[in-house]
Amino acid sequence: MVLVDSYGRPLLNLRVALTRRCNLRCKYCHLEGEEKHEEPAMAEMTVDEIVRMVRIAVGLNISKVKLTGGEPIIRKDIVEIVKGIASIEGLQDLSMTTNGALLAPLAGNLRAAGLRRVNISLPTLNAETYHRLTGGNVERALEGVKAALDAGFSPVKLNMLVLKCINEDDFGGMIDLARGTGAVLQLIELEPVNISGSYYAANHKALGEYEALLSQKAVKTETRRFMQNRRIYHLPDVRVEVIHPTENAEFCKGCTRMRVTSDGKLKTCLMKNDGLVDVLTPLHNGADDRELTRLFELANDKRQPFVKDK
Repeated sequence: MVLVDSYGRPLLNLRVALTRRCNLRCKYCHLEGEEKHEEPAMAEMTVDEIVRMVRIAVGLNISKVKLTGGEPIIRKDIVEIVKGIASIEGLQDLSMTTNGALLAPLAGNLRAAGLRRVNISLPTLNAETYHRLTGGNVERALEGVKAALDAGFSPVKLNMLVLKCINEDDFGGMIDLARGTGAVLQLIELEPVNISGSYYAANHKALGEYEALLSQKAVKTETRRFMQNRRIYHLPDVRVEVIHPTENAEFCKGCTRMRVTSDGKLKTCLMKNDGLVDVLTPLHNGADDRELTRLFELANDKRQPFVKDK
């Protein structure tokens, strides 16, 4: 039986933050909504702890898991983590969000271990702009894209966070890359999470004009009901998904996810850090599966659409 919250929303997806660490320094990173500190906490869940939490979730019919961070691939045991999760009976989908810069040498091993899909953060193809935004090298990210495609991940999604006056004109190049590789392009609107109000005001770009253009060119448009009601535009030779910020009624109405923070707490909403449910401490203290299941059920009871403070 699928868990359903008091607003009638099923719980189908789990996002597991494996680490706060990252090899890049993206100014817009929301860190899965975890509170930022001057130095990221180095304490991380072990492979066994991660796998056990996911096993409890799958036992509650949470069938889709996405590994996030920080940068998940920065963990030296990432292949072991993927293999452990992929072996859980009942799991339907295991994916990962990555910046791609460390992916190329590990793509084949991750695919063989059971990872099915990857989302690769790629805000621009312009080397100078990419370095200014992330501190990294765009060629490393593109090598990761190629390696993911060669390894057989399907789909490979390219996450383009659109920023006003920075990369908003790079849309055409990203469409061409997706078209030429068979990848899916995801246009993402900047979230007001873990960034300053001034950064948001200066860089936020609404996606309405892109959607208008996509609507004109699409041969088919669909809405993913259990993925925040996001729209997918099927152009003749490429697919584009548009992701608006979390703090809107359409997103919240279609939310089917919960997060596990890098320090082992259940987080019910990207936008909120109150009401976290600690699972790792009880696990350390010898809690059995029944108790851990109860904690997941408690967290589900706390799920509610986000309401912005006035």
